[in-house]
Amino acid sequence: MLSLFNRYATPFITGLFLVSLISGLALFFHVGPMGFHGMHEWLSLLLILPFVLHVWKNWRPMKMYLTRAPMGIAMALSLAMAAVFLWPTGDAAAGAPAPFVLARQVLAHPVAEIAPVLDVTPEELTARLQAAGVALAAPGQPVADAILASGQAEMTVMAAMLNSAE
Repeated sequence: MLSLFNRYATPFITGLFLVSLISGLALFFHVGPMGFHGMHEWLSLLLILPFVLHVWKNWRPMKMYLTRAPMGIAMALSLAMAAVFLWPTGDAAAGAPAPFVLARQVLAHPVAEIAPVLDVTPEELTARLQAAGVALAAPGQPVADAILASGQAEMTVMAAMLNSAE
């Protein structure tokens, strides 16, 4: 069984890396079918197993890499490049999916401004919010602030805003 893993670790790394590369490029350039997203996430996770097997199979040469400067430099630069994407930019919506950005923009407004968009009266929307456990402190309060103060899950409250309690 060990021989089987040893024989297939590197070929699977190569195959799954190519799948990850192609699907990642398609996602970056917003081309191709919607299936690329799930493909990229799941098969990139699956790539962990052959990677671990590859490192295990090649542990002796890997130990030599780990003691030399190029590996340390490559790891430090890789970490620095990854950190750039996590550095706060002041824009909480930066990089977020468009539906989430839109939802946050809508929730930044008071009930009186959101209700017509949902084709309900402000009173009906207020009732839906109350039924979801969200109380408005003032009529002009942004709904996002009321949700935050209530401690309720934002997604649950948004669902309640869309659905009547009939």
